[in-house]
Amino acid sequence: MDTGTHVVMGVALGGLATLDPTVQADPMLFNAVLAGTLIGSQAPDSDTVLKLKNNAVYIRNHRGITHSLPAVFLWGIGIPAIIHLFFPEVNFLHLWLWTFLAVILHVFVDIFNAYGTQAYRPFTHRWVAYGFINTFDPYIFTMHLAGIVAWNLGASPGLLWIVIYFVIALYYVKRYFDKRELVRLIHKNFDNVEQIATSPTLKQNIWRIAITTNSNYYVGRAENGHLIIQDEFENKHIDYDDPIVQKALTDHNIKAFLSFSPVYRYEMNYFDEYTEVRFIDLRYRSKGRYPFVALAHIDDEHGDNYKILNSYTGWVFTEEKLQNKLDPMSSPKG
Repeated sequence: MDTGTHVVMGVALGGLATLDPTVQADPMLFNAVLAGTLIGSQAPDSDTVLKLKNNAVYIRNHRGITHSLPAVFLWGIGIPAIIHLFFPEVNFLHLWLWTFLAVILHVFVDIFNAYGTQAYRPFTHRWVAYGFINTFDPYIFTMHLAGIVAWNLGASPGLLWIVIYFVIALYYVKRYFDKRELVRLIHKNFDNVEQIATSPTLKQNIWRIAITTNSNYYVGRAENGHLIIQDEFENKHIDYDDPIVQKALTDHNIKAFLSFSPVYRYEMNYFDEYTEVRFIDLRYRSKGRYPFVALAHIDDEHGDNYKILNSYTGWVFTEEKLQNKLDPMSSPKG
């Protein structure tokens, strides 16, 4: 989920903690627990700082190890331990329980959007992305805001948040069945489906979809139970025998992209001074473009002595901006 939603979830867990008799009886413990749920609801996203280094490191690691099973336990122990230094007289067990719950909830809700997490590490590095809740879901966020307002107006926080989270749980069930129906519709209309990537939008009745069959990729939308295919591409497998492709696959930007993207196509573009190998994620079609890409420019003018001139991975919404991010010396001349 987005940062704002994680913040309001931290506040909500602080309100739920008032159902705990030990927390309810000790105002200082409540303050410590509220600090724990707020920090715990944000801690797994601390890897966002990796964006300061470069896109490849960020893409490869964001929601990776910080959302893994070992990290969840470490956050759950480390955060309350630090908070307890400032509130040494409060009950550590109850502080730990509520902080640990905040960390677990953060990772749990992240697996339901299209970006996903590596929540099952170290057992598998597979990205877990169930794709039926938007990264920012206005309904979930609004229900939390309404709960915070009601709490400030004097509503009993424990009962209030039980009701709200019961409604949210029903909403998750509804979205699960919405996606299941969408998957059923896709299988009804396409043969030999190998993979389906779904991305919910801000509108309940509109989904982005990317379908992989044994022969083609289909990209489009589902609106009100109807499939609208906007693009179709040949399912061309990577030519691992091509030495230019082999060189491109050694690049750190390409590696980062391939470690993260579950559905993509690749293309090769030939220019006078180099060959471009480009990988295009098919999940994020926007205004006729695919903004999440990775590419490498390979110098192929010197026999078998291939050299990577430049590379990039990240979100770019125009070709001009993409080329501006690359070294001008390696921009197309052919």
